[in-house]
Amino acid sequence: MAKWKTRTGKGWSAGLAAILLAVPVLGACSDDAAKDNERRTLRIGMMYGSKDSESWFRQQTTDMFEIDHPNIDIELVYATDYSDSQFMTEEERKKQQQEDPEKKFRELLSGDNPVDVVMTDLGTMKRLVTDNLLKSLDPYIKQDKMDMSDFLPSVLESIKGQGNGQIYGLTPTFSSSALFYNKKLFEKANVTPPKDGMTWNEIFSLAQSMKSGKGKDAAYGFAFNTYGGGLQLYSIQSTYDTSSMRMFDAAGEKMTVHTKAWADAWAKPIQMYKDHVIPHDEDLQQSAASMASGDGVYAYNPYQNNTFLAGKVAMVIGSYYMVNEIASYNKNVDKMKDAKALDWDVVTVPEYAEGGAPGMYLGNMSSINAKSANPDDAWTFIKHMNSEEVAKFKARSQGELSVRQKFIQPQDGAAFHLEAFTKVKPYVGEASEADTELYRSRPNLSLISELGNYLFQDAAQGKKTIDEALTEWDTKGNELLQKIKLDPTGDLSAEMNEYRQAAQSGMQSMLRAAAGEVVVN
Repeated sequence: MAKWKTRTGKGWSAGLAAILLAVPVLGACSDDAAKDNERRTLRIGMMYGSKDSESWFRQQTTDMFEIDHPNIDIELVYATDYSDSQFMTEEERKKQQQEDPEKKFRELLSGDNPVDVVMTDLGTMKRLVTDNLLKSLDPYIKQDKMDMSDFLPSVLESIKGQGNGQIYGLTPTFSSSALFYNKKLFEKANVTPPKDGMTWNEIFSLAQSMKSGKGKDAAYGFAFNTYGGGLQLYSIQSTYDTSSMRMFDAAGEKMTVHTKAWADAWAKPIQMYKDHVIPHDEDLQQSAASMASGDGVYAYNPYQNNTFLAGKVAMVIGSYYMVNEIASYNKNVDKMKDAKALDWDVVTVPEYAEGGAPGMYLGNMSSINAKSANPDDAWTFIKHMNSEEVAKFKARSQGELSVRQKFIQPQDGAAFHLEAFTKVKPYVGEASEADTELYRSRPNLSLISELGNYLFQDAAQGKKTIDEALTEWDTKGNELLQKIKLDPTGDLSAEMNEYRQAAQSGMQSMLRAAAGEVVVN
C-alpha cells in the first residue's frame, strides 16, 4: 500500500505541474473563443455610395465574408451618399459640388467612431499614406505568412511604389486596356502587325499604311474606341505628355494652349482624321447602309456599330471586356448576315511619358485606417477579400482580371497575347492639390475643355487651321476665365451657345449627308 501511495504522489505532482503550466494557454484559448463569439461591427468607409442601392456591392464584396464570420456585421459608410442628393434643392446641390469630397472622406477616418477598412483607388491611397492615415499591411502579411508569390508583379510593384516600398492596400482585381488588331487585315495588306512597346507615333504611322478602299469596301487604320467614328479632344489625351501641357495657369487666370507642344499634339491625329485613316461618322453610316437587303430593309446585327468587329478598323484601343465581346461575336457569327469571324490579337498600349499605361486601373483598394478601433478584424476582411478562394470566384468577371496569376486565364480556351493586359503598370499621375481645389471652387472651369473640344472639331473638319483653333481657344478662353473668376458657379451657358449650336448643326448636316440628302450651307 505504501508503494502505491508513493507512485500516486509522484504522478499527482506531475499532473498538477502540467495543469498549472496549461492555465495561461487555456486562458488564452478562452479569450480567443470569447472573441470569436463576440458580436462586432466592422465599418467600411468609401468616398461615394448610396444606402438605397448597396446590395450589389454587398453581393460582390462582403456577403461571403459575413457567411464565414457570422459574428461580424458589416456597416458601409459613405462620405457622400447619393441617396441624399435626390432630395436636395438646387442651391444645396451647388453647395455639395463645391465641397471637397476627399476632405469629407478623411473625416470618416477620425472622430469618435472612425471606420476600420478604407476602400479607395491607388492615387487616393497614396495621399492617405503620405499623411500617415493608413496602417502598413506588411506586419500582418508577415504574421500570417500570407503567400504573395502568385500576385501579379506589376500590380504589387505599383502598390509598393505608392507606399514608399510598403504595402498599404490590396485589391483582388484590376482593369486594363490593350491595342486590339485585326490579323487578317494586316495579312491582306502585307504589313507587319503592331508589337508590344510601340510609341504613339509608330502606331499612327502603322495606321496610315493600313487605310485602303472606299465606300463599303473601305478599311480604316485606327480608332480610339470601338463604337462610332469621329475624333474628340479627350480621346487624344493619352497620346501626349499631360504633365507638361496645361490648358491654363495654376491661378486659373491665363490660357496656356497657344504653344508648339499643343499644336504638335493635335497635328498627327487630325491629319489621320482628314485622311480617313480614323473613320468619320458618315463613313460608318455608309458601311451600315451596305448591310441592308435589296429592298432596303436592314438585317439587325447587334454588333453592326462596332467598327472593329465589323472588320472595318485595323487597330483599336479596348478594355479587357472587349475580349468577351469578340468571343460572343465569333460564337454567333453564322447568325448574322455577311458577318465574318474575327482573327485578332492584342499588344500593349503606349505608356505615358511619365510612366504607366492608360486604361490600367486599380480600384477597390482595401486598407486599414490608422485610427481603427478594430484593426485585426479589418485585416481579416482584407485577407479574405484577397484570398485564393475569393480570387477563384472573382476570376469569372468579364470586365476585370484577377491579381493572382493562377487565375489570369483566357476564357473558353481563347488564344491571344494575354500579357498585353498584365505587363503594364497603372498611370497614377494626378492633379496637384491646388488644381483640385481650383476646379472645386470654380466648377465652370469645365467650360474651358468644352470650348477646346469644339475648336478641336473645327480643326479636324478643316473649318479652321490648328493655329487658328488654338488662337481662338487662347483668346476666347482668357475671356471666359475672367468671367469664371467673377462667377465660378453661375449660369454661363450663353458664353457657349454659339459653339453648341454650331456643333449641333454640323451633326445634323452629317446625318443628312450620310442619308444621301443634298446639304446646302
